[in-house]
Amino acid sequence: MGDSKRRKEVLGEKYGQEPNIAPWLPIKKSQAQKFVDWSTRGAWIGIGLLVTYWIVIRFIGPAFGWWQVN
Repeated sequence: MGDSKRRKEVLGEKYGQEPNIAPWLPIKKSQAQKFVDWSTRGAWIGIGLLVTYWIVIRFIGPAFGWWQVN
């Protein structure tokens, strides 16, 4: 008997199902990975927007006479 057949007998109906992160938390590992991917992408978008905002305030604004400091 192969190892996968033994594992299938031991796990029963749970065989082939994705495990949760923790027994008390109903979130699958793939769902957690998707969350990490989305939050990482969001963080990079936020960094890009912050840099763009800084460039506008620091260089472009004063070139057009906006936000002049007396």
